[in-house]
This record gives sequence, C-alpha cells and structure tokens, in this order.
Amino acid sequence: MKPDQFVAFLRRAGASAILRTEIEEAAGPAMEAAVRGGFQVVEFTLTVPGAHERIAEFARREQLVVGAGTVLTPEDARCAVAAGARFLVSPVVDEAVIETAHELGVAVMPGCHTPTEMLRAHRAGAQLQKLFPAAAGGAGYVRACRGPLPFLRIVPTHGVDRSNVGEYLAAGCHAVGFVAPVFDPGDLAAGRFDVIENRARALLAATARSL
Repeated sequence: MKPDQFVAFLRRAGASAILRTEIEEAAGPAMEAAVRGGFQVVEFTLTVPGAHERIAEFARREQLVVGAGTVLTPEDARCAVAAGARFLVSPVVDEAVIETAHELGVAVMPGCHTPTEMLRAHRAGAQLQKLFPAAAGGAGYVRACRGPLPFLRIVPTHGVDRSNVGEYLAAGCHAVGFVAPVFDPGDLAAGRFDVIENRARALLAATARSL
C-alpha cells in the first residue's frame, strides 16, 4: 500500500486501534479482539514486548493495514517496515524518521502539538500529523489550527473517546486514533478480550455516525 493509498484508506476507516501494553501475552489476543470488533487499521507501539512479531502476524491479513508506533529512529523505522508495517507513527517530529519513511515507501505520522510543529511535519513530507496529546486542546484546538492551515491532515490520539469522537471529526480531523478507550489496562491484565471487542464495536459505531 502506497502512502497516498493509506491516507485514503484511513480516511474511509475513520479510526485506528493503537495498542500499548507491557503484557506480551495479551498483545495478540487484545488486537484480535479489536479486529473482531471491526478495526481495519491497527497499530502496535514498539514498546509492546514482541511488537515486531505481532506486526508480522497481523500484516499477513489482507483486510488489515498494520502500523508501528513509537518510532523514534531510522533503525526503528527500517525494522518495523521489514516486519510488515505499512505506516509509521512517532510521538515527536523527527526529520530523519520522516525521510526514512519516504525511502521505504510508507506513510508517516509524526506527533505534533503546536501549529508550528504541524507545519514543520507537513513541510518535511509527513502525509499525516498526529495531534499528541489531543486532550490538552480538544476539538476546538483542531478547528483553530485548521483555520489558517486547512491542508493539514490531523489525527488526534490520547484523549479521543466515544463521547467526543464526533466533535473531533466535525472539527476537521482526518481520522482519530483510539488507545485506552479500546485497550483498557485492566481488561488487558484480566484477559477480558470480549469486553475489548464490544468496546471496539461501540467506538467504531460512534465514529461511523460522524464520517
């Protein structure tokens, strides 16, 4: 999948499921539950033990687009893409990571918070700009940023949930990323994967109403 194809696919999907956990044995079943709930765009952060193995496992499924999060170095990017990642996400703007993503032919979404950082990421060639953390500004902040910068493709994470996803999409977000609202740490620890599946389904239903 080429970067522009991923950008369009994410827009249609509306949301991604982002897994961050220290419980290695829960990573696969938890993401499987999110997929059963309807997610087609999934992301394993590289802080997950065995992240590359999980990326490879899920990337073999034709209906899924799998990405890597917490990509901090060009080497992180290369290893993630070698495992099967088709998009790369970082909590910060790093031109070296963006350049490496271009070399590898995958989409990249650096973490930004200020309009300056978003524009910097865009000018460096990042197809998408991750608003991180989203909770600090909310949907009104997205709307204010896109006023003078309407070409940005902002994807908020860490602060988007079922109650406010509609507000973020109405403010002009390209899509959203769900972290804890899908993968509650307590559910991961207890192995309540059926709860994760039901929550995923409810989050996607709320997202679809605003697309």
